[in-house]
Amino acid sequence: MPAKEILELIDNTKRYLMQQQDLFGNILYTDKDRAEKTQSKEEILQFSNEPWANVNSLDEFEKNIDTCVKCPLGHTRLNFVFGVGSPKAEVMFVGEAPGADEDAQGEPFVGRAGQLLNKILAAVNLKREEVYICNILKCRPPNNRDPEPIEMESCTPHLYKQIEIIKPKFIICLGRIAGQWLLQTNESLTALRGKIHDFHGTKLIVTYHPAALLRNPNWKYPTWEDMKMFRKAYDEVKAQ
Repeated sequence: MPAKEILELIDNTKRYLMQQQDLFGNILYTDKDRAEKTQSKEEILQFSNEPWANVNSLDEFEKNIDTCVKCPLGHTRLNFVFGVGSPKAEVMFVGEAPGADEDAQGEPFVGRAGQLLNKILAAVNLKREEVYICNILKCRPPNNRDPEPIEMESCTPHLYKQIEIIKPKFIICLGRIAGQWLLQTNESLTALRGKIHDFHGTKLIVTYHPAALLRNPNWKYPTWEDMKMFRKAYDEVKAQ
């Protein structure tokens, strides 16, 4: 086989494997894991010894946790990436972790994926400053690898506190990892999409991560379908 064809085969194989990882991932939860880890927001937020337990504003909360080193990522980050947007947002977007651009600037979704997210927002008549955008992890994993369960476990109370303060009507999980982790499920991204889940009383929708759309432009149409579903449900809630 000519070298050019071998390189094309390798490239196509890598692309296929990345697509499969986007859809199915490499973290599996057993029934025991789900039973042990699935907790209510109230249970996760019962940290009476934490200095941020009773804070009521995002600014104050960030000041309490921006030096966090509860997991090894706290020692390798450039910047703590808390979140950005309106503290009164009705819609909250949750990704998995900061990337290189986010780590450098201290703000989530500022690279190419962030620019695409801004276009997605505009397509459903929303502005970046009207919503709230954050990640499960507040620190970048080395080489942009997938977050490890122990890292997400360390950061989940922080995310839940952000949700408690903001009280969004909708949470939109960007990507399989965020959707699987918040819903504590093994279901693929394909299975999680196209429906509205309940997350402790908040409506939750799972769609593709903007970075996945950059790798696989054919997923832009199903993402648009997800966002139209969200906008319809959002308008119905607003009309009540």
